[in-house]
Amino acid sequence: MRAPPSSSLLILLALQGGCAAKDAPVDAGVDLSLADLAPTNPLVALRPYKFKVPARFDPSRPAPLVVLLHGYGVTAELEDLYFGLNRIVDDRGFLYAWPDGSGDAKHNPFWNAGDDLVTDGGLVDDVAYVHAVIDDMSAHFSVDPKRIFVAGHSNGGFMAHRMACDRQGRIAAIASLAGSMWADPVLCAPPGPIAVLQIHGDADEQIPYGGGEILGRKYASAPGSAAGWAKRSGCGPTPEGTLPPLDLEGVLPAEETARERFTGCAPGGASELWTMHGGSHIPTLKSTFAPAIWDFFAAHPKP
Repeated sequence: MRAPPSSSLLILLALQGGCAAKDAPVDAGVDLSLADLAPTNPLVALRPYKFKVPARFDPSRPAPLVVLLHGYGVTAELEDLYFGLNRIVDDRGFLYAWPDGSGDAKHNPFWNAGDDLVTDGGLVDDVAYVHAVIDDMSAHFSVDPKRIFVAGHSNGGFMAHRMACDRQGRIAAIASLAGSMWADPVLCAPPGPIAVLQIHGDADEQIPYGGGEILGRKYASAPGSAAGWAKRSGCGPTPEGTLPPLDLEGVLPAEETARERFTGCAPGGASELWTMHGGSHIPTLKSTFAPAIWDFFAAHPKP
């Protein structure tokens, strides 16, 4: 799912400052390029990715893996700076990878989040590519197969949903910011439950909170996406709105993010909706955002 590239996002990321570290010898706690290791799959050999190993990584103890997927027109490096997951890798102890999508006719990075969606860049099997990134990280490091997580923003959020549909057996949980699910339930029929966190601003003008259509295909509202995943995971039909709100956005009034959770889910299943009241498509994320995402992931390993 694509949204127009935003100069405001680029400016915001530039103000946050910093670039990923240059290629370096393999060392825990340092941003690395796949060039530092021999790729184990031709897909990642053609499209390398950045990764980070936590400072206290113990090869004898399997670690969680988080994969971050960027928005349309934004590089993996910029999305990494925006989300802030890199800054908590050492403290939380997870392996972390942030790949780039392929380029469309205008050389804008994107993910093909549709089952048969032909974009300007042609038909690209990004499900296979993201799966190859997971395989490659697992080949080089001790990845816990029960704690593999995918997060994404906008187009990357749609792609995270796509991975949950097509790779439920491999992925324990996803988190989508300003992305959504296809409205047609036939397009997503995972064989088992999975944990899903849907985060969306109700003032998003690019991917509206209430749903819409892009490239001829309808996508669900944020509440509809959460309800759809709740149904797939055997949860109850009505979410509970009793979770404490969170302060994840730096411009809006404190504790702007309301949280709803579906209960009674099958083992391994979960569905939560976090609504940023007044939140835009590119909310000004606080340092509390990345830890909140990680806390959701950490609470939802595969059974």
